[in-house]
Amino acid sequence: MPASFTISPAVDLIDVPRRIALADLPAGAEVAIAAETPRDGRLWRAEAVFVAASDGSVDLTRDAPIRGAYEGVAAMGLIWAQEGEGELFHADMAQPLETTLTASIGGETVASGDLTQILMTDGVTRRPLAEGGLVGTLFLPAGEGPHPAIMILNGSGGGINEPRAALWASRGVAALALGYFGAPGLPKYISNTPLEYFARGLDWLRAAVRPRNDFVAVAGQSRGGELALLLGATFPEKVSAVLGYVPSAFTHGGQAAADPAPGLGRDGPCWTLDGKPLVHQWQDNATASWKPYDEATTVRRNADAMRTALGDPVAMARARIPVERIAGPVLLISGGDDGAWPSDLYSLIVQSSLLAAGHPHEVAWENWPAAGHSILFPYTPATRIAHRHPVSGIATTMGGTPAANAEANAGAWAAALAFIQRHSGRRASCRRTVSDDRLPS
Repeated sequence: MPASFTISPAVDLIDVPRRIALADLPAGAEVAIAAETPRDGRLWRAEAVFVAASDGSVDLTRDAPIRGAYEGVAAMGLIWAQEGEGELFHADMAQPLETTLTASIGGETVASGDLTQILMTDGVTRRPLAEGGLVGTLFLPAGEGPHPAIMILNGSGGGINEPRAALWASRGVAALALGYFGAPGLPKYISNTPLEYFARGLDWLRAAVRPRNDFVAVAGQSRGGELALLLGATFPEKVSAVLGYVPSAFTHGGQAAADPAPGLGRDGPCWTLDGKPLVHQWQDNATASWKPYDEATTVRRNADAMRTALGDPVAMARARIPVERIAGPVLLISGGDDGAWPSDLYSLIVQSSLLAAGHPHEVAWENWPAAGHSILFPYTPATRIAHRHPVSGIATTMGGTPAANAEANAGAWAAALAFIQRHSGRRASCRRTVSDDRLPS
C-alpha cells in the first residue's frame, strides 16, 4: 500500500491547528516533508526530516524532526517555520492559503497532500471605508446579528490590517480595520496624529454596526497597542474593552515612523488632542538616549534605547498613559525578548496601575518570556524577526525566536478570542462622559 497523508482538518479557518500525519512508510526510513504555500504571488517553504516509527507512521503532533526548519514537536511547525519574501496573505482576503505537503524518501516523492487555511469564511462581507476623512475596511460577520464590534489598529508600519479584521469577522465580530497613516488617502507619517480621528472612527463603527450590547472594543499592535490604551483612557465612554498587543505604558514620540521634517523627527510628537501634542517620554528626559541603538555595531534593538528613558521617573510620570480612566476590561499581550521596546515591563506597569486604582473590570496579562515584538497571527510564518522598518528603512531585530513567536502567535489569538467572548455578551455599563478629565496636553 502506498504511503499517504492524513491532514485533519484539511480545510478550516486559519486559527485552527491541524494534525499532519503519514502512514504506510518503511519502518525507520528518513522522510523529508516539505510544505509550500503561495502567498500573494510568492512561494514560502519549509522542510524537515523525520524518522518513520516501527508501524510506518510519522505524526507531527507526536514526532520531532531529526533536522530541518524547526526543532522539537510542533504540529504546525512546517507552517510557522516557512521562509519567503513578500506578504503573508493574499491581497484578496477571501482567497484561502493553499499549502502543498510533499513527503519524499531518498529524493523520491512518496506522498502528497493539501492543507487549506481560510481567513475570510463564507458569508463575511468586506466594505471599504473612505468617508468623513476616515479610511479603513469594515468586515461584517455572516448572519443578521447584532454582533459585537472591534476596531483594529496597526503599529508603526502603518497601513490597514485587513487580515486580522477578516478573521475577527469570521469568528462573529464586526471588525473595522482603521488606517491612520501609511495608506492611500492618509498621511505618510505617524507624526501629529489627532486622537479625535479615532473617536470619529468609533462613532462611525457604532452607527454602522449597531453592535450587540453596544460593545465596541479597540485592539492595537505595538504603537497601535499604545494607541488602544490611549483611546480607552481618553474616550472611556466610547471604548468597551481594550486589547493591547505588545503595548506601551507611556506615550512615545514619532520614532521610526516620524515625519523627518525639522522639528518633528523621531523625537517629535506622535499624538495630539484638542490640537495640542501629548507629552511623550523623550521630552525633557534627563536620561533618554538613542546611543545604544545608533551606536550598535551588531544587532540594533530599539528596546535598548527605550530603556534609557526609564531612568528619569519624573519625565516618565508625565508621559504615563492614565490607564485607570479606562472603563472596561483590558487584555495585555507581551514578549519577554521584545526588541522594539520592553512590552513585558510596560504591560506590568499597566496592570499594576489598574490594580492599584481598584479597576472594577478584568485585567488580563499574557506574557511569553522568550517571544519578541512580532506577536501577530496564528499559524503563519514566524521567521521574519530582523527586518528593515517599512517607514524608516533601518534594519533592526524584533527579538524572540521563530518557535517562541509562533507559540505566542497562537496563544495570543486564543486569549484575545476568549477575552472578547467573555465580555461582549454583557450589556455595556453606563460610562461617564469625558469632559475636562481627558488626557493632559
